[in-house]
Amino acid sequence: MKHLQWLLATACMLAVCLSVSAQSGKKVKSISPEKWVKSKVWSEGLKAKPHSSTNLAEFKAQYEANPEQWKAAFRWLASHDLTTIEKGKHPIEGTSLVVSVEDSKNEPLEKRTSESHRKHIDLQYVAKGTERFALLDHESSKANCEYSEKKDVIHYDFDPEKTAFI
Repeated sequence: MKHLQWLLATACMLAVCLSVSAQSGKKVKSISPEKWVKSKVWSEGLKAKPHSSTNLAEFKAQYEANPEQWKAAFRWLASHDLTTIEKGKHPIEGTSLVVSVEDSKNEPLEKRTSESHRKHIDLQYVAKGTERFALLDHESSKANCEYSEKKDVIHYDFDPEKTAFI
């Protein structure tokens, strides 16, 4: 398998971090999620764009629920050379965000574990090389452990036949 250099920078960032507050009480602007994303008002100068698998309505809602954290995340991504950052965890000053930089060989997708979070968002950003991700079918996926409140994580077993690999 090809050695991949990649930064989970946004997961990085949000490997812990965006404490999502879905109950912000703020009114959602009337602009459609597609137009909002295309306008790049959220990007803070970041040239990247969301992957086609991204739920744009959910992205917009999460951004609007916690705009300062998202702005800090995108500002940080736009202002750093992500290919030169050392492996490890890097807090983003003035926020609760943490960038987690990884450079490793990956197991085949079918051998990897899956996870989700209830309090934080993992924003995945591949800075160099390639990476594939799995979008699980929630109907057929089953938790294989108890949710860890301390780590904010739960892992799943999934059916590769019902999983979209991107």
